[in-house]
Amino acid sequence: MEATTAVPITARTIRRERRRMKTAWAVMEALVREGVEVVFGIPGGASLPLYDALCDYPQIRHILMRHEQCAIHAAEGYARATGRPGVCLTTSGPGATNLITGLTDAMMDSTPVVALTGQVPTFFMGGDAFQEADVIGLTMSVTKHNWLVRKPTQALEAVHRAFHLATDGRPGPTLVDLPRDVLLTEAEFAPDDPEAYRPAGSTRRSPDEGLLRQAADLIAASRRPILYVGGGVIHAGAAPEVRALAEKARIPVTTTLMGLGAFPEDHPYSLKMLGMHGTVYANFAINFSDLIIAVGARFDDRVTGKLSAFAPHAKVIHIDIDPAEINKNRKADIALVGDAKQILQALLPFVRPPDTEAWWRQIQEWKARYPLRYRQDDRVIKPQFAIQMIYELTKDYRPIVTLDVGQHQMWAAQFFTWTEPRTCITSGGLGTMGFSLPAAVGAQFGRPDRLVININGDGSFQMTFQALITAVEWRLPIKVFIINNQYLGMVRQWQELFYNRRYSAVYLANPDFARMAEAVGAAGIRVERPDQVEPAIRQALAITDRPVVVDLLVDPEENCFPMIPSGMTVHDMLIAPGVKAVP
Repeated sequence: MEATTAVPITARTIRRERRRMKTAWAVMEALVREGVEVVFGIPGGASLPLYDALCDYPQIRHILMRHEQCAIHAAEGYARATGRPGVCLTTSGPGATNLITGLTDAMMDSTPVVALTGQVPTFFMGGDAFQEADVIGLTMSVTKHNWLVRKPTQALEAVHRAFHLATDGRPGPTLVDLPRDVLLTEAEFAPDDPEAYRPAGSTRRSPDEGLLRQAADLIAASRRPILYVGGGVIHAGAAPEVRALAEKARIPVTTTLMGLGAFPEDHPYSLKMLGMHGTVYANFAINFSDLIIAVGARFDDRVTGKLSAFAPHAKVIHIDIDPAEINKNRKADIALVGDAKQILQALLPFVRPPDTEAWWRQIQEWKARYPLRYRQDDRVIKPQFAIQMIYELTKDYRPIVTLDVGQHQMWAAQFFTWTEPRTCITSGGLGTMGFSLPAAVGAQFGRPDRLVININGDGSFQMTFQALITAVEWRLPIKVFIINNQYLGMVRQWQELFYNRRYSAVYLANPDFARMAEAVGAAGIRVERPDQVEPAIRQALAITDRPVVVDLLVDPEENCFPMIPSGMTVHDMLIAPGVKAVP
């Protein structure tokens, strides 16, 4: 069969006869079999065969982004909102190298992404050809695995294995590099069930009953236990099991930034987020606990601060699918390696509630003494007020919220009440400014049934503003709220607190973001006073035929507290400049 007349298959139709086609068409067939519906990308010379093939596969929507970094962040947003792998497609050279930040971001946040990159023809490789780059070498350390397809017969296996590995075990990014001459070569392909490419031995083992009983005994013997919940719970779909364990044993729950939504924060057992800008009571609770049950979390530095002084009297039960995380930062007394949902389901029958009455009295006292707070007047918009108003006016929509990186990210983590998994999408491990707007585009394509909100900073918005053009083109009703303090706010805060107010390269001479939005076809709203905040949010919600940018001019010198300075301990936690929280 000629490549240009290949009949697209559907995911439900398994046809095993061998057919002659160009490799680019075989790659499209593989994507269809993997259930791919949306691809984010930008074409170029080396990837043109794939784009030519796309013309024959209308069931795959290609979303033209305006920068390759936006393409992979959109794929991340799609993956995080749906739980399915996000797919991006770029050309060789700079098209591929522009993916590296997003690949690193996906690797650190365990996000399943499959990147397909065009490559110069094999007979040019190694000769510094136009738009050539060693994509395999460059991305080896920031992908779970990558493949260079040198022969047509390798293409199907590489693509199917890329999808499998992106979601198997701890999720993460994979990449397939496809030279142009290979894509244009005709060969006989026998499209097969993707399951045929799943490697043997990848089934998950049942947890060891002896270790489960030991963990249950530790829980029963504890007096100050805490559940420390990370993003792995969301990836595993284990939120119901975490709640069941907390309720059965009456254990307080704190989540990481990546774990927001894994446990409902309107539940009386919730302590909200812990860490550098977490609640005082969550940080006190974990540091004074006698047992930490860590589920899908990795004891990163933004949680622990000075590691040697973190929770010095606590034993640790660590549940994680990645054995490399066990004992990496904190020694585990009991390690349960495997799928969090499966392990918790097996553990629950053995759990006996400990005596936590005194512990809960102490936690309630901390909660009463150190609530999250701010002071709003009628002169200047406090960023916490703006974010809290966004939450109050949108909570009934059950929105999916993408957050960028910086002060606004931490305020949103604090002043939203996160109740569902996959509703908080942000860059955690890498802290990638510019992540959230293209991620919102990807999330909206993945969940067209949900309201998608992007809470952004004025600095980060300018890094990937061009993603708004794609949102306009597709008439996506995304609501973008810019917390505009005219600074790189978190950097300014650190310079104020730790560098004697020596402000260096942090002031932003911003444009009028509302007018910028209107210039590309979005709606733009500028808000300068506290009494304008609520009407502006309501106006934005009423616009459903295009994206809306709400530019909120907030107090430029407001700082984000609580704060544990980097590398310090809970005893150094600040609740205001120079004011420490006292246990």
